[in-house]
Amino acid sequence: MENAAAPPAAVKPSLSKKPSPSFRLRNGSLNALRLRRVFDLFDRNGDGEITLDEMASALDALGLGADRAGLEAAVGGYIPAGAAGLRFDDFESLHRALGDALFGPIPEEVPEEDDEGDMKEAFRVFDEDGDGYISAAELQAVLKKLGLPEARNLATVQEMICNVDADRDGRVDFGEFKNMMQGITVWGA
Repeated sequence: MENAAAPPAAVKPSLSKKPSPSFRLRNGSLNALRLRRVFDLFDRNGDGEITLDEMASALDALGLGADRAGLEAAVGGYIPAGAAGLRFDDFESLHRALGDALFGPIPEEVPEEDDEGDMKEAFRVFDEDGDGYISAAELQAVLKKLGLPEARNLATVQEMICNVDADRDGRVDFGEFKNMMQGITVWGA
């Protein structure tokens, strides 16, 4: 990065509720893919930078109500001098610092069996009612929270479910979700 000074040390945020452990998956490839998708969602104009306005809009859309002054204080140190906003590398540094402040540093080597735990954490994000299945309504709700256009049309969401639903019961179980996730290639991770 081109920052002259190192980013500020992240202060452990005061949160009204405990953060989700899915904030930072232990599997680097899944985390890189998810973080890139979040970055692209926040970068509304697609210019490769997330401005404070774009970040505030995205957090407001997620129902998290962004305080502009607090956001600037927390994020401003990660924006390089002369840049309009966070580039992906800066966003990744911010995410890592927040993760370390909330959960502690990630151990250097993570055993492979933790991949299964990461998959279960990711599955629980979508399985909102905890019944062990992702329904079209649950997938649509998550897509809406993320501001994705696919959420507008239930037929599109149902088609997404059908593409993964091997047993054709109209919903995605953990095995089907795991098979789908293992088939994703993460470029550059």
